[in-house]
Amino acid sequence: MNDGYELLDSGNGRKLERFGEVVLERPCAQAVWQPLQPDIWDRAMARFDRVGGLNWEGRGRMPDRWNVEIAGVVMKLSATDFGHIGVFPETRALWEWIRSTLAAEKEKKGRELKFLNLFAYSGGATLAAAQAGAQCCHLDASKGMVEWARENAALNKLQDAPIRWIVDDVIKFLRREVKRGNRYDGILLDPPSFGRGKKGELYKIEESLMTTLDLVHGVLTDDPAFVLLTSHTPGFSPIVLGNLLRQYHNSGSFECGEMLLTGKPGVNDLPNGNWARWINE
Repeated sequence: MNDGYELLDSGNGRKLERFGEVVLERPCAQAVWQPLQPDIWDRAMARFDRVGGLNWEGRGRMPDRWNVEIAGVVMKLSATDFGHIGVFPETRALWEWIRSTLAAEKEKKGRELKFLNLFAYSGGATLAAAQAGAQCCHLDASKGMVEWARENAALNKLQDAPIRWIVDDVIKFLRREVKRGNRYDGILLDPPSFGRGKKGELYKIEESLMTTLDLVHGVLTDDPAFVLLTSHTPGFSPIVLGNLLRQYHNSGSFECGEMLLTGKPGVNDLPNGNWARWINE
């Protein structure tokens, strides 16, 4: 995949990544092997670790913000105190799948499709769906992240696209959507292991995911395109995610796999989360 992101190397519990011209080194527990190219790690502009707290080394050498095109979507990046920078690049292949699937379904059905992105973070998937001509609803419990996503929309000249920007608790929102009769053709949800809603509502994936999926099933159109479920929670393997979706559908097809950080040929792929999807075929 040729874009502004590249995994350069990984190993010893760390990963070395390039975001545009900025090279960063950050923790990655699953990188239990030895680095393949130890001589390139000094290219890192800054390093983040969690030893004795949350610490950036070299943060002052980084730009306060910079823009990078990833999988056809321009994203604003900026270092946060928690080590995140505003994008999870392991999801970029899913953005491309969402974009192409919604575009094909729009042509096949001959109507505009509606896409719902839950736990939507900085909006990569939302904007990929908007690029395909879908009406989008982008929901996150963090007002700051929704504002960040709106900035990304402007960077992609999608500030006037039909996108609803919602700051809310997912379960409360879905319950209201069921009552309102609002329905969606494609849904993506990326539930956190642990999170808080807009008003401090507790979300624990083991306790809340089934309720969430029940409500997701209740806001699908009569002829939907897909439901896509992703997770970074240990134990929620591709098979587990697929089995969760199979509870709601007895037709169509199911696919599942790992989300990967990837680089040039010869660089070890780095698993970073899992996905499963139901496709209404």
